[in-house]
Amino acid sequence: MSNITVKFSRVDSAKFFKTLNKRINSYFKENNLKKTGNWKLYLKTAIMFTIFLLPYFLILTLDMPQWLQLLLTVVIGIGMAGVGMNVMHDGNHGSYSSKKWVNNLMGSSIYILAGNAFNWKVQHNVLHHTYTNIQGHDEDIDAGRIIRFSKHADWHKMHKYQQYYSIFLYGLLTINWAITTDFKQMYNYLKRGLSYGKSPNKTWQWTILAISKIVYITIWIVIPILVLSIAWWKVLIGFFVMHYVAGLILSVTFQLAHVMPDTAVVVPDADGNMKNTWAIHQLFTTANFAPKNKLVGWFTGGLNRQIEHHLFSHISHIHYKDLAKIVKSTAKEFNLPYNEYKTTREAILSHFRQLKELGKKPTVTA
Repeated sequence: MSNITVKFSRVDSAKFFKTLNKRINSYFKENNLKKTGNWKLYLKTAIMFTIFLLPYFLILTLDMPQWLQLLLTVVIGIGMAGVGMNVMHDGNHGSYSSKKWVNNLMGSSIYILAGNAFNWKVQHNVLHHTYTNIQGHDEDIDAGRIIRFSKHADWHKMHKYQQYYSIFLYGLLTINWAITTDFKQMYNYLKRGLSYGKSPNKTWQWTILAISKIVYITIWIVIPILVLSIAWWKVLIGFFVMHYVAGLILSVTFQLAHVMPDTAVVVPDADGNMKNTWAIHQLFTTANFAPKNKLVGWFTGGLNRQIEHHLFSHISHIHYKDLAKIVKSTAKEFNLPYNEYKTTREAILSHFRQLKELGKKPTVTA
Protein backbone atom coordinates (compact mmCIF):
# COMPACT_ATOMS: atom_id res chain seq x y z
CA MET A 1 0.00 0.00 0.00
CA SER A 2 1.16 3.52 -0.80
CA ASN A 3 2.29 5.93 1.93
CA ILE A 4 1.23 9.00 -0.06
CA THR A 5 -1.45 11.07 1.68
CA VAL A 6 -4.45 11.38 -0.63
CA LYS A 7 -6.16 14.76 -0.75
CA PHE A 8 -9.51 15.11 -2.50
CA SER A 9 -10.40 18.34 -4.27
CA ARG A 10 -12.51 20.77 -2.26
CA VAL A 11 -13.74 22.54 -5.37
CA ASP A 12 -17.37 21.71 -6.21
CA SER A 13 -18.47 24.91 -7.90
CA ALA A 14 -21.82 23.37 -8.89
CA LYS A 15 -22.37 22.28 -5.26
CA PHE A 16 -23.45 18.75 -6.20
CA PHE A 17 -23.07 17.06 -2.82
CA LYS A 18 -24.45 20.00 -0.87
CA THR A 19 -27.57 19.89 -3.03
CA LEU A 20 -27.86 16.11 -2.85
CA ASN A 21 -27.36 16.01 0.91
CA LYS A 22 -30.04 18.66 1.39
CA ARG A 23 -32.50 16.65 -0.71
CA ILE A 24 -31.75 13.42 1.15
CA ASN A 25 -32.22 15.10 4.53
CA SER A 26 -35.48 16.63 3.31
CA TYR A 27 -36.72 13.20 2.25
CA PHE A 28 -36.28 11.80 5.75
CA LYS A 29 -37.74 14.88 7.42
CA GLU A 30 -40.78 15.11 5.16
CA ASN A 31 -41.53 11.38 5.56
CA ASN A 32 -40.77 11.39 9.30
CA LEU A 33 -38.27 8.55 8.93
CA LYS A 34 -35.15 7.59 10.84
CA LYS A 35 -32.01 6.99 8.80
CA THR A 36 -31.35 3.74 10.63
CA GLY A 37 -33.12 0.38 10.37
CA ASN A 38 -36.74 -0.41 11.16
CA TRP A 39 -38.96 -3.49 11.55
CA LYS A 40 -38.11 -4.59 8.01
CA LEU A 41 -34.43 -4.84 8.92
CA TYR A 42 -35.18 -6.56 12.23
CA LEU A 43 -37.37 -9.16 10.48
CA LYS A 44 -34.69 -9.71 7.85
CA THR A 45 -32.12 -10.16 10.62
CA ALA A 46 -34.18 -12.99 12.12
CA ILE A 47 -34.58 -14.62 8.71
CA MET A 48 -30.89 -14.41 7.85
CA PHE A 49 -29.76 -15.81 11.19
CA THR A 50 -32.28 -18.64 10.79
CA ILE A 51 -30.94 -19.54 7.35
CA PHE A 52 -27.42 -19.37 8.75
CA LEU A 53 -27.73 -21.20 12.08
CA LEU A 54 -30.75 -23.53 11.85
CA PRO A 55 -29.05 -25.94 9.38
CA TYR A 56 -26.03 -26.11 11.73
CA PHE A 57 -28.20 -27.26 14.65
CA LEU A 58 -30.14 -29.65 12.41
CA ILE A 59 -26.89 -31.28 11.30
CA LEU A 60 -25.77 -31.70 14.91
CA THR A 61 -29.06 -33.00 16.31
CA LEU A 62 -30.79 -35.02 13.59
CA ASP A 63 -29.83 -38.32 12.04
CA MET A 64 -29.67 -37.64 8.30
CA PRO A 65 -27.80 -38.92 5.26
CA GLN A 66 -24.45 -37.32 4.56
CA TRP A 67 -25.58 -35.92 1.21
CA LEU A 68 -28.24 -33.94 3.07
CA GLN A 69 -25.67 -32.72 5.58
CA LEU A 70 -23.54 -31.48 2.70
CA LEU A 71 -26.54 -29.75 1.12
CA LEU A 72 -27.25 -28.00 4.41
CA THR A 73 -23.67 -26.65 4.49
CA VAL A 74 -24.53 -24.92 1.20
CA VAL A 75 -27.56 -23.36 2.91
CA ILE A 76 -25.35 -22.28 5.83
CA GLY A 77 -23.04 -20.57 3.32
CA ILE A 78 -25.97 -18.69 1.80
CA GLY A 79 -27.07 -17.62 5.28
CA MET A 80 -23.53 -16.65 6.17
CA ALA A 81 -23.38 -14.27 3.20
CA GLY A 82 -26.86 -12.99 4.06
CA VAL A 83 -25.91 -12.15 7.64
CA GLY A 84 -22.75 -10.46 6.43
CA MET A 85 -24.46 -8.25 3.86
CA ASN A 86 -27.60 -7.41 5.81
CA VAL A 87 -26.72 -7.42 9.51
CA MET A 88 -22.97 -7.19 10.06
CA HIS A 89 -22.52 -4.62 7.31
CA ASP A 90 -25.11 -2.16 8.63
CA GLY A 91 -23.98 -2.76 12.20
CA ASN A 92 -20.33 -1.94 11.54
CA HIS A 93 -21.31 1.14 9.56
CA GLY A 94 -23.38 2.34 12.53
CA SER A 95 -26.54 2.41 10.42
CA TYR A 96 -28.39 -0.59 11.86
CA SER A 97 -29.73 1.31 14.87
CA SER A 98 -29.61 4.72 16.53
CA LYS A 99 -28.25 2.91 19.60
CA LYS A 100 -24.48 2.37 19.58
CA TRP A 101 -24.63 -0.84 21.59
CA VAL A 102 -27.05 -2.39 19.09
CA ASN A 103 -24.75 -1.47 16.22
CA ASN A 104 -21.81 -2.99 18.09
CA LEU A 105 -23.79 -6.15 18.78
CA MET A 106 -24.93 -6.59 15.19
CA GLY A 107 -21.47 -5.68 13.90
CA SER A 108 -19.97 -8.31 16.19
CA SER A 109 -21.75 -10.99 14.17
CA ILE A 110 -18.62 -10.86 12.02
CA TYR A 111 -16.93 -13.08 14.61
CA ILE A 112 -19.17 -16.04 13.74
CA LEU A 113 -18.59 -15.29 10.06
CA ALA A 114 -14.83 -15.86 10.52
CA GLY A 115 -13.84 -12.18 10.50
CA ASN A 116 -12.69 -9.50 12.92
CA ALA A 117 -14.53 -6.24 13.62
CA PHE A 118 -11.43 -4.05 14.01
CA ASN A 119 -9.86 -5.28 10.77
CA TRP A 120 -13.12 -4.97 8.85
CA LYS A 121 -13.76 -1.40 9.97
CA VAL A 122 -10.26 -0.31 8.97
CA GLN A 123 -10.20 -2.17 5.66
CA HIS A 124 -13.78 -1.39 4.64
CA ASN A 125 -14.93 1.77 6.40
CA VAL A 126 -11.61 3.60 6.25
CA LEU A 127 -9.58 2.32 3.28
CA HIS A 128 -12.31 1.25 0.88
CA HIS A 129 -14.95 3.90 1.53
CA THR A 130 -12.46 6.75 1.72
CA TYR A 131 -10.13 5.74 -1.11
CA THR A 132 -12.51 3.84 -3.37
CA ASN A 133 -10.70 2.44 -6.43
CA ILE A 134 -7.57 4.48 -5.78
CA GLN A 135 -4.60 2.35 -6.72
CA GLY A 136 -2.31 1.69 -3.79
CA HIS A 137 -4.86 2.75 -1.17
CA ASP A 138 -8.01 0.64 -1.66
CA GLU A 139 -7.21 -2.95 -0.69
CA ASP A 140 -10.35 -4.21 -2.43
CA ILE A 141 -8.68 -3.76 -5.82
CA ASP A 142 -5.39 -5.29 -4.68
CA ALA A 143 -5.37 -9.06 -5.15
CA GLY A 144 -1.60 -9.31 -5.16
CA ARG A 145 -0.09 -10.90 -8.26
CA ILE A 146 -2.85 -13.41 -8.93
CA ILE A 147 -5.66 -11.18 -10.28
CA ARG A 148 -5.22 -7.85 -12.03
CA PHE A 149 -8.14 -5.59 -11.07
CA SER A 150 -6.58 -2.38 -12.35
CA LYS A 151 -4.75 -1.12 -15.42
CA HIS A 152 -2.30 0.49 -13.00
CA ALA A 153 -1.32 -2.88 -11.48
CA ASP A 154 1.62 -4.93 -12.73
CA TRP A 155 0.80 -7.38 -15.52
CA HIS A 156 1.85 -11.05 -15.48
CA LYS A 157 1.38 -13.75 -18.11
CA MET A 158 -1.17 -15.65 -16.04
CA HIS A 159 -3.51 -12.65 -16.19
CA LYS A 160 -4.36 -13.66 -19.77
CA TYR A 161 -6.54 -16.36 -18.22
CA GLN A 162 -7.89 -14.50 -15.20
CA GLN A 163 -11.41 -14.25 -16.60
CA TYR A 164 -11.50 -18.05 -16.33
CA TYR A 165 -9.76 -18.81 -13.04
CA SER A 166 -10.85 -15.79 -10.98
CA ILE A 167 -14.30 -17.21 -10.25
CA PHE A 168 -12.68 -20.20 -8.51
CA LEU A 169 -10.59 -17.90 -6.33
CA TYR A 170 -13.52 -15.68 -5.37
CA GLY A 171 -14.96 -18.46 -3.24
CA LEU A 172 -11.88 -18.43 -0.99
CA LEU A 173 -12.62 -14.98 0.46
CA THR A 174 -14.05 -15.88 3.86
CA ILE A 175 -11.97 -18.99 4.47
CA ASN A 176 -8.94 -16.76 4.02
CA TRP A 177 -10.39 -14.49 6.72
CA ALA A 178 -10.57 -17.47 9.04
CA ILE A 179 -7.06 -18.77 8.38
CA THR A 180 -4.64 -16.02 7.33
CA THR A 181 -6.06 -12.62 6.32
CA ASP A 182 -7.11 -11.43 9.77
CA PHE A 183 -3.66 -12.07 11.24
CA LYS A 184 -1.90 -10.27 8.36
CA GLN A 185 -4.30 -7.32 8.49
CA MET A 186 -4.08 -6.98 12.27
CA TYR A 187 -0.28 -6.85 12.08
CA ASN A 188 -0.21 -4.36 9.20
CA TYR A 189 -2.94 -2.05 10.50
CA LEU A 190 -1.54 -1.84 14.01
CA LYS A 191 1.97 -1.30 12.65
CA ARG A 192 0.72 1.54 10.43
CA GLY A 193 -1.30 3.07 13.26
CA LEU A 194 -4.60 2.73 11.39
CA SER A 195 -7.90 2.71 13.22
CA TYR A 196 -11.59 3.50 12.92
CA GLY A 197 -12.30 5.91 15.77
CA LYS A 198 -10.03 6.03 18.80
CA SER A 199 -6.59 4.44 18.70
CA PRO A 200 -6.77 0.73 19.57
CA ASN A 201 -5.06 -1.06 22.43
CA LYS A 202 -2.76 -3.44 20.56
CA THR A 203 -2.67 -6.12 23.26
CA TRP A 204 -6.44 -6.07 23.56
CA GLN A 205 -6.94 -6.37 19.80
CA TRP A 206 -4.59 -9.33 19.53
CA THR A 207 -6.32 -10.96 22.50
CA ILE A 208 -9.76 -10.54 20.89
CA LEU A 209 -8.43 -11.97 17.62
CA ALA A 210 -6.90 -15.02 19.29
CA ILE A 211 -9.92 -15.82 21.47
CA SER A 212 -12.44 -15.27 18.67
CA LYS A 213 -10.51 -17.62 16.36
CA ILE A 214 -10.38 -20.33 19.01
CA VAL A 215 -14.13 -20.01 19.64
CA TYR A 216 -14.82 -19.98 15.90
CA ILE A 217 -12.83 -23.14 15.20
CA THR A 218 -14.47 -24.81 18.21
CA ILE A 219 -17.99 -24.04 16.98
CA TRP A 220 -17.55 -24.92 13.32
CA ILE A 221 -14.96 -27.72 13.41
CA VAL A 222 -14.29 -29.17 16.87
CA ILE A 223 -17.91 -29.57 18.01
CA PRO A 224 -19.09 -31.20 14.73
CA ILE A 225 -16.15 -33.64 14.87
CA LEU A 226 -17.04 -34.58 18.45
CA VAL A 227 -20.79 -34.80 17.90
CA LEU A 228 -21.13 -36.32 14.43
CA SER A 229 -20.32 -39.93 13.70
CA ILE A 230 -18.34 -39.11 10.56
CA ALA A 231 -14.68 -38.80 9.69
CA TRP A 232 -12.95 -35.53 10.59
CA TRP A 233 -12.05 -34.87 6.98
CA LYS A 234 -15.73 -34.91 6.03
CA VAL A 235 -16.34 -32.14 8.57
CA LEU A 236 -13.55 -30.15 6.95
CA ILE A 237 -15.16 -30.64 3.54
CA GLY A 238 -18.44 -29.27 4.92
CA PHE A 239 -16.56 -26.34 6.48
CA PHE A 240 -14.90 -25.60 3.14
CA VAL A 241 -18.18 -25.84 1.18
CA MET A 242 -19.89 -23.46 3.63
CA HIS A 243 -17.11 -20.90 3.23
CA TYR A 244 -16.81 -21.34 -0.52
CA VAL A 245 -20.50 -20.61 -1.08
CA ALA A 246 -20.40 -17.55 1.18
CA GLY A 247 -17.14 -16.30 -0.29
CA LEU A 248 -18.39 -16.65 -3.86
CA ILE A 249 -21.58 -14.70 -3.14
CA LEU A 250 -19.76 -11.92 -1.27
CA SER A 251 -16.91 -11.59 -3.77
CA VAL A 252 -19.13 -11.41 -6.83
CA THR A 253 -21.45 -8.89 -5.16
CA PHE A 254 -18.55 -6.60 -4.27
CA GLN A 255 -16.77 -6.95 -7.63
CA LEU A 256 -19.89 -5.89 -9.52
CA ALA A 257 -19.70 -2.55 -7.75
CA HIS A 258 -16.15 -1.51 -8.61
CA VAL A 259 -14.37 -3.71 -11.17
CA MET A 260 -16.52 -2.88 -14.16
CA PRO A 261 -16.00 -1.32 -17.60
CA ASP A 262 -17.69 1.91 -16.50
CA THR A 263 -15.97 2.33 -13.13
CA ALA A 264 -12.67 4.18 -13.00
CA VAL A 265 -9.56 3.07 -11.14
CA VAL A 266 -7.42 6.13 -10.53
CA VAL A 267 -4.13 7.27 -9.08
CA PRO A 268 -3.44 10.59 -7.34
CA ASP A 269 -0.80 12.93 -8.71
CA ALA A 270 2.74 13.02 -7.32
CA ASP A 271 1.56 15.18 -4.41
CA GLY A 272 -1.41 12.95 -3.61
CA ASN A 273 -4.01 15.31 -5.05
CA MET A 274 -7.22 13.98 -6.60
CA LYS A 275 -9.07 15.64 -9.46
CA ASN A 276 -12.55 15.41 -7.90
CA THR A 277 -14.20 15.90 -4.55
CA TRP A 278 -14.80 12.76 -2.52
CA ALA A 279 -18.53 12.56 -3.39
CA ILE A 280 -18.03 13.05 -7.12
CA HIS A 281 -15.17 10.52 -6.99
CA GLN A 282 -17.66 7.92 -5.68
CA LEU A 283 -19.85 8.38 -8.77
CA PHE A 284 -16.94 7.72 -11.11
CA THR A 285 -15.71 4.63 -9.25
CA THR A 286 -18.92 2.83 -8.27
CA ALA A 287 -21.76 1.03 -10.05
CA ASN A 288 -25.21 -0.35 -9.26
CA PHE A 289 -26.77 -3.50 -10.67
CA ALA A 290 -30.23 -5.08 -10.93
CA PRO A 291 -32.00 -2.05 -9.40
CA LYS A 292 -35.47 -3.43 -10.15
CA ASN A 293 -34.82 -6.96 -8.90
CA LYS A 294 -36.50 -7.05 -5.48
CA LEU A 295 -34.99 -10.41 -4.49
CA VAL A 296 -31.44 -9.33 -5.32
CA GLY A 297 -31.92 -6.05 -3.45
CA TRP A 298 -33.39 -7.83 -0.43
CA PHE A 299 -30.77 -10.58 -0.17
CA THR A 300 -27.70 -8.43 -0.86
CA GLY A 301 -28.65 -5.89 1.78
CA GLY A 302 -28.93 -3.15 -0.79
CA LEU A 303 -25.35 -3.73 -1.97
CA ASN A 304 -26.66 -3.83 -5.51
CA ARG A 305 -27.08 -0.07 -4.94
CA GLN A 306 -23.48 0.67 -4.06
CA ILE A 307 -23.64 4.26 -5.30
CA GLU A 308 -26.16 5.14 -2.60
CA HIS A 309 -24.23 3.10 -0.06
CA HIS A 310 -20.94 4.84 -0.79
CA LEU A 311 -22.44 8.30 -0.62
CA PHE A 312 -24.52 7.60 2.50
CA SER A 313 -23.01 4.63 4.34
CA HIS A 314 -24.36 6.03 7.63
CA ILE A 315 -27.90 5.35 6.34
CA SER A 316 -29.37 1.84 6.56
CA HIS A 317 -29.65 -0.09 3.31
CA ILE A 318 -33.43 -0.46 3.68
CA HIS A 319 -33.74 3.15 2.46
CA TYR A 320 -31.51 2.84 -0.63
CA LYS A 321 -34.30 2.06 -3.07
CA ASP A 322 -36.00 5.38 -2.34
CA LEU A 323 -32.76 7.32 -2.08
CA ALA A 324 -31.67 6.04 -5.49
CA LYS A 325 -34.34 8.09 -7.22
CA ILE A 326 -32.96 11.25 -5.63
CA VAL A 327 -29.31 10.40 -6.26
CA LYS A 328 -29.87 9.39 -9.89
CA SER A 329 -31.86 12.50 -10.79
CA THR A 330 -29.39 14.80 -9.01
CA ALA A 331 -26.40 13.20 -10.75
CA LYS A 332 -28.13 13.66 -14.09
CA GLU A 333 -28.95 17.27 -13.24
CA PHE A 334 -25.27 18.00 -12.55
CA ASN A 335 -24.12 16.04 -15.62
CA LEU A 336 -22.32 13.44 -13.52
CA PRO A 337 -22.16 9.68 -14.15
CA TYR A 338 -24.56 7.22 -12.55
CA ASN A 339 -23.24 3.78 -13.52
CA GLU A 340 -25.98 1.18 -13.54
CA TYR A 341 -26.45 -2.31 -15.00
CA LYS A 342 -30.07 -3.34 -15.47
CA THR A 343 -29.68 -7.00 -14.52
CA THR A 344 -27.35 -9.17 -12.45
CA ARG A 345 -26.55 -11.20 -15.55
CA GLU A 346 -25.51 -8.10 -17.48
CA ALA A 347 -23.33 -6.97 -14.58
CA ILE A 348 -21.62 -10.37 -14.19
CA LEU A 349 -20.86 -10.64 -17.91
CA SER A 350 -19.53 -7.07 -17.91
CA HIS A 351 -17.29 -7.83 -14.91
CA PHE A 352 -15.68 -10.81 -16.58
CA ARG A 353 -15.27 -8.90 -19.83
CA GLN A 354 -13.44 -6.28 -17.78
CA LEU A 355 -11.20 -8.97 -16.27
CA LYS A 356 -10.44 -10.19 -19.80
CA GLU A 357 -9.54 -6.65 -20.89
CA LEU A 358 -7.32 -6.13 -17.84
CA GLY A 359 -5.69 -9.51 -18.54
CA LYS A 360 -4.33 -8.36 -21.88
CA LYS A 361 -0.67 -7.46 -22.03
CA PRO A 362 -0.40 -3.65 -21.81
CA THR A 363 0.85 -1.89 -24.91
CA VAL A 364 4.19 -0.25 -24.29
CA THR A 365 4.23 3.30 -25.59
CA ALA A 366 7.34 5.30 -26.29
